Amino acid sequence: MREQSPIFELIKGNQPLIISMPHNGQEIPDDIKNTMTEAGLAVPDTDWYLDKLYDFAASMGISLINPRYNRYVIDLNRNTNGENLYPGANSTELCPTTAFDLSPLYKTGRVPNDAEISRRVNTYWQPYHQALTNEIARLKAEHGYVVLLEAHSILSVVPRFFEGQLPDFNFGSNQGESCKAPLVNAVEAIDFSPYSQVTNGRFKGGFITRHFGQPKQQVEALQLELSQATYLDEDTLAYNEEKAAQVKPKLKALVTTLLNYANEQARGAN
Repeated sequence: MREQSPIFELIKGNQPLIISMPHNGQEIPDDIKNTMTEAGLAVPDTDWYLDKLYDFAASMGISLINPRYNRYVIDLNRNTNGENLYPGANSTELCPTTAFDLSPLYKTGRVPNDAEISRRVNTYWQPYHQALTNEIARLKAEHGYVVLLEAHSILSVVPRFFEGQLPDFNFGSNQGESCKAPLVNAVEAIDFSPYSQVTNGRFKGGFITRHFGQPKQQVEALQLELSQATYLDEDTLAYNEEKAAQVKPKLKALVTTLLNYANEQARGAN
């Protein structure tokens, strides 16, 4: 069942697995557009086309949720208290003011103030998180156990955040806090070749992974930060059908592994 809201799209499945894509949205509301630079309006730091990459999941009975609006409006994967998830490392804000390349997102004097940030939390952040909370609760009530896959992607080279070129598959479990070792072991046993992979490298899981991943409460969460070199022409940010056709089987293997694990845990919980 598809639930369409002005803020997000939710596809409700019947399996104990949900995929969240909080940085997949591309739109900027008109009232915010007027305050932004041309660089900001181009939304270059989007997790491009994740809905296309994971378009196989709905037919497997898996729930999916993704927002309509871009991370520049508000970052759904940040705590509303402004906490830096990677202390000591460069990170973007709840309402980002600069792009990954440090170019300004707002015209002079138009950076959102506290009142505007609070409005965006209420208008955009809360509905997405409430819908995700409700869907996890629904699936947990039905199955007794839920696995959450936090699906992200990023350019393969972003000097602001890491040196050199990022591995292709970057898994994060908040250093083992957001999911159990058997889940990570099952994922790491997948043959991702010819792609490279790492667990808890530069990316260890954002706010959603850390907040919802509560194994003692029968909810496990794993983040994947996928290098966009695996499916985009990075110079133009265009979807590359040939590259995508090669990486999608690996994503399907990942999702299948997580689904099998979730069903096994669900059987044990009932």
